[in-house]
Amino acid sequence: MKIINNRTMNVYLLFFLLVIIPASCSKEKDEPDDGYTGTRTVGLFVNNTFKVFNGYTLFAPKQNTMTYLINNEGRLIHEWNASTYAPGQSVYLLENGHILRACMTKGKLSSGGGEGGRIEEYDWDDNLVWELDFSTDTYMQHHDIKKLPNGNILMLVVEKKTYEECLAAGFNPSKLQSDIVTNGMLPDCVIEIEPVYPKGGNIVWEWHTWDHLIQDYDATKANYGNPKQHPELIDCDGDQKNLPAFWNHMNSIDYNPQHNQIALSVRGNSEVWIIDHSTTTAESGSHTGGTRGKGGDLLYRWGNPLCYGAGTASDQRYFQQHDVEWVRSGYPGEGNLTCFNNGLARGNYSTVDEFIPAINPDGSYTIVAGTALSPSNFTWTYRGTTEDPMYSENISGAHRLPNGNTIICSGTIGRFLEVTTSGEIVWEYICPVEKTGIITQGNQPAEDPARENETMNSVFRVYKYPVDYAAFSGKQMTPGDFIEIYP
Repeated sequence: MKIINNRTMNVYLLFFLLVIIPASCSKEKDEPDDGYTGTRTVGLFVNNTFKVFNGYTLFAPKQNTMTYLINNEGRLIHEWNASTYAPGQSVYLLENGHILRACMTKGKLSSGGGEGGRIEEYDWDDNLVWELDFSTDTYMQHHDIKKLPNGNILMLVVEKKTYEECLAAGFNPSKLQSDIVTNGMLPDCVIEIEPVYPKGGNIVWEWHTWDHLIQDYDATKANYGNPKQHPELIDCDGDQKNLPAFWNHMNSIDYNPQHNQIALSVRGNSEVWIIDHSTTTAESGSHTGGTRGKGGDLLYRWGNPLCYGAGTASDQRYFQQHDVEWVRSGYPGEGNLTCFNNGLARGNYSTVDEFIPAINPDGSYTIVAGTALSPSNFTWTYRGTTEDPMYSENISGAHRLPNGNTIICSGTIGRFLEVTTSGEIVWEYICPVEKTGIITQGNQPAEDPARENETMNSVFRVYKYPVDYAAFSGKQMTPGDFIEIYP
């Protein structure tokens, strides 16, 4: 009879604790606990309880009127169903437990699929507490909004300019798409609204792309100059040929309270622009004034130096990106900028990228005319893998979480990922809601007949909030059932 001494027993025990138990638990912590044994098509796919950030995820299916809040298990925590509008496009959960929701009104102006025109605010109990319609024949809210600390709301807005106004601004007519002759152009502007409850609001601040143009085509115009010497201005030609009506194609707006600055994702230019919010409206339309003394001129730009006549094609870093955001104060990488880099004209892959802007301690930026603005590259990138690639041509977003993870929305297929800094997927979920309703587990989301490589469960963007976020204080947060239907 073989006798096992204490030392041998300790070795066995250590092996059991370090190897056997983690191995037996790994499957339980990663895979959904819903009892489903068939082919999984929607809902929760991965939930690594040891590494995922403890929070709740908010999303609004692009083709539906619902807004959902789920936990890490994919169970429904809360929903809002009173709106009769599909999102147009972003939705946020405010600290008071209300949702602020841009709405698609299908107005007369087009903004590249990001049409909005209306903003609604609903309380936790799904009561409409505020509404604003902002769409006419000459302007329209689109894509994104941002609530400011003072309660005001920043909006992305297109404003119509006639063909004659384009020529007066120095645009080269040979570089404009033919439909601009009859329908005009839709450059972007930023409008700040002071809400008036329960309906409407006052415009308290504006910034217009049109006020900061430069061109070297028509010497008779006041904005004639050398774009290479003025990276703070926006070249009418830039790096684009055959300019479309929705020229700038802004798709996200973010606010930095520390420096009172605004970041704009400019998909049409494959750039991020940063502007000063400390100006008056009059100063924002000029080249002087504000904390930085530059009026509404660009304080900083990054992503595609060819747009201001610097660098080469190899220096381009953004490829028609979405959702440029600052990493919040206190989060790993605070002050850096992240985005979902869609990757058009780069190859069939998307990335989530982070870079460190060339900002000085006083909030100014280092800009040298004629050179590509620093940095030269990203400080962090998530691409996916050969076996599990990520590619969304449109929409999509990403933002940093307090624990250093990054939550991603690969929007065209409604796929949500949470990844660590090393690129490990610790949470994965596919939106189970499309235009016609909730998808049954095992059924594939329908293809969108109007958009190539997009499914009907697409989602513009998601946001994840900590479990101790102020919005949840005093609320009923008991997990409900899964959203998807189980056969």
